[in-house]
Amino acid sequence: MGVYVAGFLGSQGHLNPAVTIPYAIFGLFPWHSVVPYLAGQFLGAFVGAIIVIIQFYPQFKVTKTPKEGNTVGIFATRPAIKNAPFNFLSEFIATFTFIFVLLNLGNFTSELKPLMVGLVIAVIGTCLGSTTGFALNPARDWSPRLAYTVLPVPNKGKSEWSYAWVPMLGPLAGSLFACWVEQLAVI
Repeated sequence: MGVYVAGFLGSQGHLNPAVTIPYAIFGLFPWHSVVPYLAGQFLGAFVGAIIVIIQFYPQFKVTKTPKEGNTVGIFATRPAIKNAPFNFLSEFIATFTFIFVLLNLGNFTSELKPLMVGLVIAVIGTCLGSTTGFALNPARDWSPRLAYTVLPVPNKGKSEWSYAWVPMLGPLAGSLFACWVEQLAVI
């Protein structure tokens, strides 16, 4: 639904740095718009995390331990099994699949295409997301992780920044590879 809103407001609907950065590198998006888009993506995800903290504040107060569920996993991705190379590969494959589909949708802000984007995300999450929680989007992981780190969430656990490189670099690498493969296919 965010793509519909962004498109209505005149944006190209990029809610994800793993779309914006590779699209710019491969000439599909203007470089002068990259920094404003990235700022909006990371700030939007941070504000979203603030809203979640406010909405669930009473639950955080009574959830005293990470075993009870008060963990960074509420806000950011966490692997089912910690294995950095395979976690990276999981994010790479999921994001490659997502971006490759987006590239072949054309303007994904028009008609029913935003709904299709949502369905693609749901399918990827169902099929490929159980290993890492499927970030697909560095802003969706990093900004909420930062909010969890710096804001007064009652009884919070660790922010697990040592893992945060995976949901940042895995999606970026997967999306760059998808754009490269798409460019080869067009040639």
